[in-house]
Parts: sequence; structure tokens; C-alpha cells
Amino acid sequence: MNESLSRQWRKEAGPRLQGSRPLDRFKVQAPGVVRLPSGGFRLFYTAVGPTRPFPTCQGYILSAVSDDGVVFRKERGIRLAPHPSLAHMSLRVLSPTVARCDDGRWRMYFESRGPAHRPRVVCSAISSDLRRWELEEGIRLEGGGNNLIGPRYVPLPGGGGRLYCIAPEVRADGPEGTARRTPTVVSAITSDGLQFAFEPGHRLQALKENQESAGITAAEVLPPSRGGEAWTMFYSAWEDVPPGVVVPPHPSQDPNAEANGLSANFAAASIASDMAGFRSRIFVAHSSDGLTWTRSGCVIEGLGYGREGLDAVHAEDMSLVEIADGGFRMYYAACDASGNWRIASAVTGVAQENHS
Repeated sequence: MNESLSRQWRKEAGPRLQGSRPLDRFKVQAPGVVRLPSGGFRLFYTAVGPTRPFPTCQGYILSAVSDDGVVFRKERGIRLAPHPSLAHMSLRVLSPTVARCDDGRWRMYFESRGPAHRPRVVCSAISSDLRRWELEEGIRLEGGGNNLIGPRYVPLPGGGGRLYCIAPEVRADGPEGTARRTPTVVSAITSDGLQFAFEPGHRLQALKENQESAGITAAEVLPPSRGGEAWTMFYSAWEDVPPGVVVPPHPSQDPNAEANGLSANFAAASIASDMAGFRSRIFVAHSSDGLTWTRSGCVIEGLGYGREGLDAVHAEDMSLVEIADGGFRMYYAACDASGNWRIASAVTGVAQENHS
């Protein structure tokens, strides 16, 4: 494996991005980074703010650019927004992951949400310049009635690609033996970037207790060509609230969200749920084939409720890019003890060693 990916990650000071304008003032999360052919980086991210396209909109995808990967300049406008006329994409688009196509264009895969009673799916858009995106018709991947969230696309060494995403696993380990649905990692492969077929089984199942007890939320994978001899997976998982805690309803999961006023105040309602006692952290796992994985521990976590740090309570939904001399920078969604969501970063490898 690439030893640098298993070493201590050094968190970089300050946020890379935070809410600062009407489009992203309420909540910023779910980054996806791309190295630009001309140099520098573009960071796509999910946001919501007071000037959202329509009153019940729960989020859209924005972008920012940087010469050095540390200081970012936000770009005007929305890169991709929900379509009220599309039932599966009527409320929110999030978790962008971008790959280069064989014809030189770029394809973005993203999580697509409609009303709470409709399962979340993965859709795609195409672009020639990474700024203007055209929604591609149809759904790229759906879970047969189950939610699919947090897509991450990986080009395969032999051609085609693999899409890792999160789907529920039904377990009979809820209160008094009741069934519960715990998010876990699954995968699907494609030869053309449009048609996907699920691969059998799970890639990584969430642990039933402790730091992964509420399930996995995203899985970013580096194949051997980028991560050494082994495949490397960074994944984020949530720890459940303490026993007896009542969690406020999350607007994306409440069928009556609009009637209850949760859609109109989406960010405030979702943050109240985030901060009910949940914790999230980022972990690493390794594989010889990209299918069967072995955990290697936690690499990013905060200090907890009531403590200092951008990621005191939550660290999740990471996106990685290789930087100078074989180092890596990880961008991730971070939430502090006051419920403020931002994009933070950490480095490892040579980049980390040069700052030690």
C-alpha cells in the first residue's frame, strides 16, 4: 500500500470554504475536487442559502477554484440545481463526483433527492468546461426501492469505471430485535459511464456498535495506480446518538416536511438533527481487488461536543487529490460544536512531512 495514506494526517488551519453569500450562507458540505488540466483545482460542493432557486429547494451544487488547493475563489452561479418537474430530482442534488470522459468532456455523478417517500438515486450531468453542466436524461443507478447516497466514481485501470455508493442494509439489531436499515458501501460497474450493473454483495458493512453504529455516509476510493500496490478507501461513518435521545426529524426524511414547515427552514432543521448527539469521523480501509476490504482505523476526527475545532462534531464526505511529491490533500465536510458546516482539509505524505 502507499504508506503515506496510512500515516498521520495533518489538519490544515482554517476552512477551505464556508458560507459567505446568499447561495451558501446556511449550509456548506459534500465537496468533490478536480485537478484542472490548465493547473489549479476546482472544488464542487453542496450548499443551501436564502436565495435558493425555489422555496422548498433543499440544496444545489456550487463551485470554487484555487491555484494552490488552499485558497479558493467562489465562482458565480449554480453549477447544478434540482428540477421541480422531475420527481426523483425535485428537491436536492448533492455529493458531486467528477470524472473525465473518453471524448475529453467531463461527467458529474451526484445524489438526487425528491420527496421523502421517493428513494434517492444517482444521476449525471455532462460538461465541456466544468462550469456549464447539462443534465443527462434518466437515472444512472437506483436501488430497487432503497436509497442510494454519496456516490464516488473511480476509473478502472482496464477501462470503464466503478461507482461506490451507500445503500441500506436491513438488520434485526434495532431496539428489542426490531429491524433497522444501516447504511453500508455497495458498488456498480460500467463500460460506458451511463449504464451500471451492481456487483454482488457489500464492499464494506458498517459496524453495529461504537463509532460506526449509525452507518457509513460516503466512500472515496483510490485504485492502485493512485494509491500504491493496494486499493485504499476513505470512508465516513456516523456514531449514533446516546440511548434515550430524541432526534428532531430531518426534513429529507419527513413525508410531511413541507406541511410542518421543515422544507422552508431546511438548513436549520437538518442542522438540529445533525447536532442531536451524532458524531461522524473518517476512516481508512485497504483491499487487494477493490471489492473485499480490511479496516485500518480512524484518520480524521474532532474533539467532540463543547470542544474546539472546525470538525469538533462531524468530519465526513471526503474527496482526495494527489498533490506535489506524492502527497495527498483531503477535503471534507466539517461541523463544529456550534453547528456550523464548512469544508476543511488535511494533508499527508510528503506534504505532511514538510510541515512536521
